[in-house]
Amino acid sequence: MLTILQKEFNAFLNSPVAYVVLGVFLVATGLFVWVFPDSSVLDYGYADLQTLFNLAPWIFLFLIPALTMRTFAEEKKAGTIELLLTRPLTDGQIIGGKYLACLLLALLALVPTLLYYYSVYKLGSPEGNIDSAATVGSYLGLALLAAVFAAIGVLASALTRDQIIAFLVAVVGCFLVYSGFDSLASVLQGSAAYYVSQLGIAAHYRDLSKGLVDSRDLVYFFSVVAVALQATRLALRSRNW
Repeated sequence: MLTILQKEFNAFLNSPVAYVVLGVFLVATGLFVWVFPDSSVLDYGYADLQTLFNLAPWIFLFLIPALTMRTFAEEKKAGTIELLLTRPLTDGQIIGGKYLACLLLALLALVPTLLYYYSVYKLGSPEGNIDSAATVGSYLGLALLAAVFAAIGVLASALTRDQIIAFLVAVVGCFLVYSGFDSLASVLQGSAAYYVSQLGIAAHYRDLSKGLVDSRDLVYFFSVVAVALQATRLALRSRNW
């Protein structure tokens, strides 16, 4: 699995896709956090990074599927999937290697944004006037969100040989899991609305953004990742049906 992870990660770094994805993410978040007056931290008057953590999930909604769309779809289109599957590797090792490579690249995009935290920490009055617990929780939430989106993207890529279709399916799947349940809950009332909202990512992400690291939220994220990767495994096994 580590060999596949290294191969896939190096393949990303040797293609322009990774740099385009990282560049778009950093430029977009940088403009909204520091430049645009309606969302700029400098004009907002509060020492926090809520703009970043509100915007990043929507950017990830498109950028992570752009990373994952080639994982299996490209192998199928090039005819190398059979060669890969005949190697002395289990389906789990193949999926795990490709999934972790995509996730690692997505997490790499978050590393430069730590400069945003340092800048706000220094600019605060007094210095350090920022809710560090909420910031750590928000970064954890983004990392888990990226893990879910990457799992859904790998699943979408395993279902088709066309990268564009894989991208579109992944975007729709990520949107439904992230925002779809909240939209459905908004038309319901009482306890039904609460339980439906808990099925989506947004509610759990909001809890983590407050600095509340609850085991239930962690179990939710890991469960969604496990289900998506297991579905990917079933999609690969279907070649034998």
